[in-house]
Amino acid sequence: MHFFEVVLFLLLCSVALGWVARHFNFPYPIALVLGGGMLGFVPGLPQLDFDPQLLLTLVLPPILYQAALLTSWRDFKANLRPIGLMAIGLVIVTTLAVGVALKLLIPECPWAAAFVLGAIVSPPDAVAATTILSRLKIPRRVVSVLEGESLVNDASGLVLYKFAVAAVLTGTFSLIEASVQFVGVSLGGIAAGVLLGGLFIRIHRHLKDPFIEVLTSLSIPYAAYILCESVHISGVLAVVAAGLVRGRYSPELVSAETRILARSMWNMLVFLLNSLIFILIGLQLSNIMPRLSDYSAAQLAAYALIISAVSILVRFAWVYPVAYLPRVLGDKEHPPGRSEVFIMSWCGMRGIVSLAAALALPVSIAGGAPFPQRDLIIFLTFAVIAVTLVLQGLTLAPLIRWLQLGTDWGPHEEGHVALQAMGGAAIAAIDELAQKDGMDAALVARIRAEFAEKLASPGALPGAQTQFGMDHARQLRRVAIRAERQELIRIWRDNQISDDVLHHLEEMLDYQESRL
Repeated sequence: MHFFEVVLFLLLCSVALGWVARHFNFPYPIALVLGGGMLGFVPGLPQLDFDPQLLLTLVLPPILYQAALLTSWRDFKANLRPIGLMAIGLVIVTTLAVGVALKLLIPECPWAAAFVLGAIVSPPDAVAATTILSRLKIPRRVVSVLEGESLVNDASGLVLYKFAVAAVLTGTFSLIEASVQFVGVSLGGIAAGVLLGGLFIRIHRHLKDPFIEVLTSLSIPYAAYILCESVHISGVLAVVAAGLVRGRYSPELVSAETRILARSMWNMLVFLLNSLIFILIGLQLSNIMPRLSDYSAAQLAAYALIISAVSILVRFAWVYPVAYLPRVLGDKEHPPGRSEVFIMSWCGMRGIVSLAAALALPVSIAGGAPFPQRDLIIFLTFAVIAVTLVLQGLTLAPLIRWLQLGTDWGPHEEGHVALQAMGGAAIAAIDELAQKDGMDAALVARIRAEFAEKLASPGALPGAQTQFGMDHARQLRRVAIRAERQELIRIWRDNQISDDVLHHLEEMLDYQESRL
């Protein structure tokens, strides 16, 4: 019973923190990290025993999979070079820099354990980035690079994390062997994810039931992660690859009812996992802080600030040269502006992936000895997350206004073009069905006028105030919405609109169709 009482307590804390974030209008990860930190200082807080590896398996797959589903493959491919340089190169550099900094601060800390901390805090978090960036109007190119980076760097960071943990557990490390294994597990994970994504697409076509389809979509990330980890290839990269593949086909594959159910389920699940992990760190801190009594409060604060500063500054030292490297090499590609480069450098919030990796550290190594500096690593991880989320997250909007970073009007223009095309397709479908079945001219004119509003008033919701009582009216609206959806997918496939515009208009059509 103790376990369920603790879980209920965590859920109530999550509800309270979520309300605070909503009430004061700031991103919920910031409320969670502050609330979780304060819980760590509550005396007599109940503890929750859990398997560290089970926690990593429970949390990571659905969070990364949802981020991959919503990632634009077109934008990802167009920005592959900067994403690769930041998602792999920057992760390696950050791991080394943070590891060296911790070793200099605490000489008795083993090198492998120091690099464990570096690998944990090296990747900015996908959920933290998208949660904060979605509230701000900044150029799509910046968002595409940051979201693509935060998606892939989780995989590269966790691969380095596993190598560093293995070095601590075994006491041996070979750079050449680790490099070969890094390439092998990465390529293996990508290949397996693409294959599993394609397999589940084939399975999905035969389900034809919204609840079974949603349940199947939930099983995909867990199946990909567990299967790949069991054969020692990257389960994280497999989940990301499977999500990218399935996201590319979901507009044609998934029905409106299934998409509405899945959208709600995924949003709730990701919020729940984020909430529980951030609250769980509070429980851990309340147990960890007494065991860090060898360090004074001033020392712990200094270590936290130094490691956080290294994590932030190394990103600036990497992003600026990478942004202008193509120009130095003679590439004619238009470089990002100074304001854009600064925002990409400043946008390095850490989040749930780093926290889950820290909590998943083994308690002991071979022979039963405790994992070296485990408590300090968890404390410093939380400190880096708190500093980056609060400092960088809360200052992003003022910085963007101060730098006068322009809004990308491309999505607005694309949305207007898409609505025009969809309206024309709907009217053509209505006329074709009406002529084929000889429907009443007055009814056809009224339904036709509803969808013609798209041509005169982009963004209007045809039929939102109408009760669909007549069979012919329902038929006409259904065939019109089907034509709109087909036209929307066509212009998306032809690269005339972005994935963001697709998802926005797709959601509009889903709710219109659900009214039928």
